[in-house]
Amino acid sequence: MSEKYKTADKDRAYFVTFTITEWLNVLKDDSAKMIIVDAIKFYQQNRELLLYAYCIMPNHVHLIAQSNAKEMLSAVLRDLKKFTSKAIAKKIEDENSADNINALNTFIKAGEKLKRIKKYKVWQDGNHPVVLYSNKFIWQKLEYIHNNPVEYGLAERPEDYLFCSARNYMDMESVLDVEILTRELKTIR
Repeated sequence: MSEKYKTADKDRAYFVTFTITEWLNVLKDDSAKMIIVDAIKFYQQNRELLLYAYCIMPNHVHLIAQSNAKEMLSAVLRDLKKFTSKAIAKKIEDENSADNINALNTFIKAGEKLKRIKKYKVWQDGNHPVVLYSNKFIWQKLEYIHNNPVEYGLAERPEDYLFCSARNYMDMESVLDVEILTRELKTIR
């Protein structure tokens, strides 16, 4: 894994984004998004992933997250992407539509030159981690994540989008549990 994609500081929260290869909208239906939800739940329960915010879009995922002190967040995210890659590819194979065949061909082509890829490269490399260095920056990223579905035209208000932690922050039913940011966090500045 490239050093630029590693989360070097174990006791800090990061804003991360991971994107489907070529920005294909393979997460457009709720059942595909639930693959991500179920994987995050697993990593919350079994790898102590701390989740402060999330938004699962049709072609990318945003998180504000932190790992426990035992392992780096980049290791947790690497494994999460590996698991979801296989599950997403299987779902696409099982549905066998023309759009899905094109997506699979794109994933095959993207992975052909990489020894570590056995068949499909569903996710682009990396997760573009940005340490949350100030409380102002944390709130800026939280607002960005929550407004993403509105900007994308998927909802009129952030809390209307089921796959976004804006619902958690509005005390509404949500698909994932998060640690609500109500206090200042330990930051660099």
